[in-house]
Amino acid sequence: MRGAVLHGPGDVRVENRPDPRIEQPTDAVLRLSATCVCGSDLWPYRGIQKMDGPAPMGHEYVGIVEAVGAEVTSVRPGQFVVGSFWASDNTCEICRAGYQSGCVHRVPMGSLGSQAQYLRVPLADGTLVATPEVPPAELIPSYLAASDVLGTGWFAATAAEAGPGKTVAVVGDGAVGLLAVLAARQLGAERVIAMSRHESRQKLALDFGATDIVAERGDEGVARIKELTGGLGAHSVIEAVGTQESMMQAIRSTRPGGHVGYVGVTHDVNLPGMEMFFSLVHLHGGPAPVRRFLPDLIELIGDGTIEPGRVFDLELPLEQADDGYRAMDERRAVKTLLRP
Repeated sequence: MRGAVLHGPGDVRVENRPDPRIEQPTDAVLRLSATCVCGSDLWPYRGIQKMDGPAPMGHEYVGIVEAVGAEVTSVRPGQFVVGSFWASDNTCEICRAGYQSGCVHRVPMGSLGSQAQYLRVPLADGTLVATPEVPPAELIPSYLAASDVLGTGWFAATAAEAGPGKTVAVVGDGAVGLLAVLAARQLGAERVIAMSRHESRQKLALDFGATDIVAERGDEGVARIKELTGGLGAHSVIEAVGTQESMMQAIRSTRPGGHVGYVGVTHDVNLPGMEMFFSLVHLHGGPAPVRRFLPDLIELIGDGTIEPGRVFDLELPLEQADDGYRAMDERRAVKTLLRP
């Protein structure tokens, strides 16, 4: 099969890779309908996250089940399925508590590489969720978003305790940040402040339910949030970038007793102990347990309540994956969808 492989910073090649097959009785093999490039893929692409030799890329996926192992009972060949970027058994004590990304048997899907024509999914019963029927083509981008960025934005909003009567601020205007805006509104937030300096992303944030736009960042952005909230800060703040600046901007934008939900993959983030001690801010986040939310998200997409697939503003054939990476790296695209 054909699949994307990162050979070094800025060097993505689509090349022949071994066809996946059933290796364990709990596996499934999918023929992928769509996959995509994630913002977190840009860390190794930019050379910030070190890699050891050529690596298959991708961890977001939807597709048709081609084959299942002897122990798989929840999905069958011919079904359209959505899976998380962590494979999980969904039965261990951690999974039952709703943290499938911390499953005691978890497998990172990024190690298998979903930017390809086919994909082996371990722990298929606990990882994959089938849609009621094979969806029309126009819904596939939205179901693909549920595989990571929508579920991650939803977890961020949940971790930040977004809800009725709350003011929510979102730091980061990539796909996760934009879908965190959507999630916060769906969870009932009264006011959602999107922090963005890019006009096209500001417009999409407003379409997803943002009530205010703050273009300032850093200390100026914090001051603007305080100004909009009577000097107190937001009840809930979502951090969707992963840098020192974005994390401190999120914490400092939160009122005492408020909550920060952080889902940006952190790089060189160090929290000042005394400032944290006196901030009285709750911090919760990490890799999103997307599997927890998948059944509800699939239903919301299927009945037309939400359209998260709008974050894909560039669609390319898989063979042009390198162009998709370059467009996102240069911020010419929010998120690239790849068609195998």
